[in-house]
Formats: sequence, C-alpha cells, structure tokens
Amino acid sequence: MNLNDFFNAREKFKGIVHTTPLDHSKTFSHLAQNDVYLKLENLQKTGSFKVRGSYNKLISLTKEELNKGVVAASAGNHAQGVAYSSQMLGIPCTIVMPKGAPLSKVLATKQYGAKVILEGAVFDEALAYALEYCNSIGGTFIHAFDDEEVIIGQGTVGIEIMEQLPDVDAIVCPVGGGGLIAGVAKAVKESNPNVSVYGVQTLACPSMKQSLLEKKPVMVEATPTMADGIAVKKPGQKTFNIIKEYVDDIVCVDEMEIARTMLMVLERSKFLVEGSGASSLAALLYKKLELKDKKVIAVLSGGNVDVNFIARIIERGLVESGRYAHFSITLKDKPGELQKVLSVITDLNANVQYVNLQHIGKHIYPGFAQLEMSVETKNHDHIEELHKVLKDKGYNVQMDETLFDQYPTGFGTPLEYRI
Repeated sequence: MNLNDFFNAREKFKGIVHTTPLDHSKTFSHLAQNDVYLKLENLQKTGSFKVRGSYNKLISLTKEELNKGVVAASAGNHAQGVAYSSQMLGIPCTIVMPKGAPLSKVLATKQYGAKVILEGAVFDEALAYALEYCNSIGGTFIHAFDDEEVIIGQGTVGIEIMEQLPDVDAIVCPVGGGGLIAGVAKAVKESNPNVSVYGVQTLACPSMKQSLLEKKPVMVEATPTMADGIAVKKPGQKTFNIIKEYVDDIVCVDEMEIARTMLMVLERSKFLVEGSGASSLAALLYKKLELKDKKVIAVLSGGNVDVNFIARIIERGLVESGRYAHFSITLKDKPGELQKVLSVITDLNANVQYVNLQHIGKHIYPGFAQLEMSVETKNHDHIEELHKVLKDKGYNVQMDETLFDQYPTGFGTPLEYRI
C-alpha cells in the first residue's frame, strides 16, 4: 500500500463516489479556538464515507468472485456502501446487520437491492454470523474495515483533504474499526508528514484507544451509544498496525458531548450528522486535543440518522442547553389563578409549549389544582430567573429534574449557541 494506490483508487471510482465539500465554520472556529473546517462525508453517496472502501474492494475482485456474490456485516453505513456498490456492478449482495440497527439504515440497504439478515445484538455478533453465512454460500466477504482495499478506498478522503486545504495542520477522524483513519493517516502522512492526524472514539466503546495502550488489538466491553457507527468492540489487525505507526493520538468523547454537537451542527451549519460523524467535531469543541490557532479539519463521516432519533436528539439538546424546562405549581382552585401564572411567564419572554391543569389527584388537596407546564426558554439563566420570579410571587415551583436524570452530568458547562 503506497500513495499511488490512493490516487489510483480515486480515479477508478470517479462518477461513483463524490468529492465531498470542505466547509469552513466561523462558529465552530470560535468555539474550538482553531480555524475549523468540516469535511462533509455526510453528503457522500449512501450518506457516509463507507462507499469509498466498499466500491474499491469490489472492483478489485475477479469476475468469478463477483458472480458468486458478496457478504458484509455492518451496523448500517458499510451495509449501504456495499449494497450500493453491488448494485452499480450488478452482483448479488447479502448484508448481516445487528438486530438493533437503525430502521432507516435497514430500509436504505434493502432499497439498494441487498438481501438483509438481522442477527446479533451488536456488530461483532453480526460479523461472526456473516462469516459463517459467507462460507456456506461460497461468497466473498467484504470486511467493514480490516481489508487493504477498503482502507485504500477510505484513504481517498485524505487525498481530497490535501488538495482542498494543502496547509492543513491537523485532521480529526472518528474511529471504530479503524478503516477511515488508517487510510486517511497513511495517505496524508505520506503526502505531508507534518500534518497531525487524531482519532476520536466514544467512551462507550474505546476499543482502538485501549488496543494502543495494550499494544495489540483487544476486545473491550461496550455500553449503548448513539455513535453506533464506531461501536466496534475489537479493531482490526491491519488498521491497528497502520494507526500505531501514523496516528498521533486517539481521544474519547462522551454521549452528552456527541448529542450537543449533533444539535449544534444541525442548528448552526444546517447539516444532519450522525453520532459517529459528530464525534470528531465534539473532540474539538470540548478541548480533548491540545490544539489552538491551527487549521483543523473535522471529518463528519456520516449523516444517516433515524428520523425518530433526530427528534430525541433535538429534545435532549434543548433540555441540556437550558432552552426547554418543565415544572409544576400548586394553585388555588379559583378563577384567574392560571392567568396570573401565564402573565408572569409571558412577561419574562418564555414561550409556553404545554399546559395541563389537574383538579383531582393523589397529591392534590380540595380547593387546589396542580399546574404542569413546559416552556421554551433562552438558557439556564433564563430558567433560574423564571423560577425565582415565580417563587418571589409566592408560588411553590417544582422543577422537573427527571428531564436531566436520563442524561449524564458533570461534563462541563453547555456550549453557547448564539454565535
């Protein structure tokens, strides 16, 4: 594998794979204290960078291998990449996906013409089943990351970056099995060894970081994560060897940092990015890397997000940033009491989203009523002001802390959105 392999790969899939844009962001540059650019692989065909590696692998196969069909295991994005590439080449394709794979990714894979088998709770279990199934039909297995042709294909992201921003100082990539960062790091470092390449994993599944610490690929225990695309419990040997040599460091971000970043990218840049794709930018925003006043590229590796999940991310982000609050107040059960509370909220420029007034209940005494309200607010200071004013007027206000209990805490002050 050498630099020419990356250039050759890009020439072979012209017209099949997009050259994705590089977008400069003033907002994220200010927040990260660096000159931040976003490599928009979320705008790639099939919604992620994965199509690069899968297509490069398929065109390296013999006609006999192609005719027997290909099999892959994936949490979603590799599935769509292999399915799309197979469709372009007119060959049979079977994808094994974990049972919990996002519905949008399952449906998209089927729409590309692939046969989909749901097996296993996590990627590694789906992978084991896919290997057995592939042997049973005599097909060719297309590994999601631990394959030289796949790594070369993913590395074309690095070739594009060096052409789009030759004086880049650092590149930050999400890391799961390691295919993307291995390819990018090798392509970039062989073009300019002075460019730093950093990887980002979720704390829920830090397999590559742990492997580097133990100096060999190791299996780690994983917890549920919204960054399903990088939830790989054991990295590949090939990717590990390249990363060990070419990658400067790997850092981790937590679920709340990923969620906030997803919302900010959607709100400020108008780009829909999945959890794994947002992790690279999250590392910059939350100062996981010792970078300042540098030209830095965050690779937004994918944008395939289930529609229902988007709604939960938005709600989660609004709550965490202090832009949504839910509380209850005990009122005297007589005309005008509700209007008084609504007047206070209106005067403080909070926007009422939900109102429920109950007169009967286990904790509601005769002559009183329980008012529940959800309001749209500006920030945490606005919520505190609302709470204080209502309390000063004699109301016993119970803020609903359960909105926050479901999310991790202690990860620092929420980032400011109004920039």
